[in-house]
Amino acid sequence: MTSTHTESQVRRNQLGTLSALTWIGDPEEGHDMPYLLAYSLGDGEGGHEAGEAAARSLLEEMGLPIGDVVLDGTRTPSLPLTVLVEAEQAALTMPGLNVQCSAPPEWVKAADDHGQVYFLFATRPWPEAVPGRPVTPEMLQAFAGDEAVLTSSAHVVLPVTKLRK
Repeated sequence: MTSTHTESQVRRNQLGTLSALTWIGDPEEGHDMPYLLAYSLGDGEGGHEAGEAAARSLLEEMGLPIGDVVLDGTRTPSLPLTVLVEAEQAALTMPGLNVQCSAPPEWVKAADDHGQVYFLFATRPWPEAVPGRPVTPEMLQAFAGDEAVLTSSAHVVLPVTKLRK
């Protein structure tokens, strides 16, 4: 029996484990924007290079610009990307992929207060940020603050969605 793989399935295999994490700026400095970062561990078929290419392809397929352009998803209702914030969890949904992560109460409050989150999808893998292991502020700064990571990521301001009650 022969099976075929769609291009999308191959890219997901190359993308590897998709993970996410949340953080906010320092509220005491007047910076309480909630951030959501999605990234691959680089553990897919073909390693880091294939994972980075797969992430770029996925972002391009969704129409998300890569680089220093920030897409305002609050004004783009057709955007195939949503973030649901509920019960100290952030759930990100995009075509063929879903990822969720824990969100501390202060992040959830900032997301609720702003009604939006600043989303980054890094094309560069981050193998050190394995789910279940702590990510220190220094690790986060070294990765998310790296100019090469920032300029190779998609940046989108996403409206927060909630479950209907």
